[in-house]
Amino acid sequence: MYPASFDYTRPATVDEAIALLAQHGDAAKVLAGGHSLIPAMKLRLSRPKVVVDIGRIAGLSYVREEGGRLAVGAMTTHADIEGSALLKEKCPLLPETASHIGDVQVRNRGTIGGSLVHADPAADYPAAVLALDAEIVLASPRGRRTVGAADFFLDLMQTATAADEILIEIRVPATAKSVAYVKTEQKASGFALAGVAAVVGPQGVRVGVTGVAAKAYRAAAVEQALGAQRSPTPDAIERAASHAADGVDALGDIHASPEFRAHLACVNAQRAIARAFGRA
Repeated sequence: MYPASFDYTRPATVDEAIALLAQHGDAAKVLAGGHSLIPAMKLRLSRPKVVVDIGRIAGLSYVREEGGRLAVGAMTTHADIEGSALLKEKCPLLPETASHIGDVQVRNRGTIGGSLVHADPAADYPAAVLALDAEIVLASPRGRRTVGAADFFLDLMQTATAADEILIEIRVPATAKSVAYVKTEQKASGFALAGVAAVVGPQGVRVGVTGVAAKAYRAAAVEQALGAQRSPTPDAIERAASHAADGVDALGDIHASPEFRAHLACVNAQRAIARAFGRA
């Protein structure tokens, strides 16, 4: 199918892009890598009057260390994240997660910012940024603001990003190697039926889950069950992981029933946590 007619703009700076969003309001959509917006436009599920292509804005693709944290530009591709020596050394969960996304073509073109803003319930990065307790930097005519990952994902394909805001940066802490991402994927698309990210830190383990509910979430019951244990037994991990879908309204579709998704959340939580502790 062909998309409905629209005007195409290609701003050269973040400020110019923000001005276009402020001018056109809800009629405008931001184009990053294009893997989410373009298919939606072709199916006419999305009909923006104006497309704001931020792909040529200089300075939005980078990985660097700032103030003890790692800053990742919104237009950094999955392939660049997967191959980043700095991230592999100081925040290995992001490269590991990126390696699970789609195929080579998707990883070479898709961007972390576009994926997070789209907030597909089966996307991989949301689990990772939740487990990392990341910060999302948004820019608008009012300036810049930072939103914690826990407050960023609101509902199915809904985030805290306002209509006149652009996600420009993701900030994550440096971690040890004690991290893991485990998922069961839908074979044709590579999207997660249940993906679990685990980060073992000084205060305990943090667990992010994607693919199970309408939005990614922190598995608080799992984290509380493990507490600050430094070397939990396999039985303790299994018991804690059994709470990975507690209080969650699991999704059901042709690929997996709600019960199966909830089961996969528990199984993959057990695997991810065990792998993360094994790497400590």
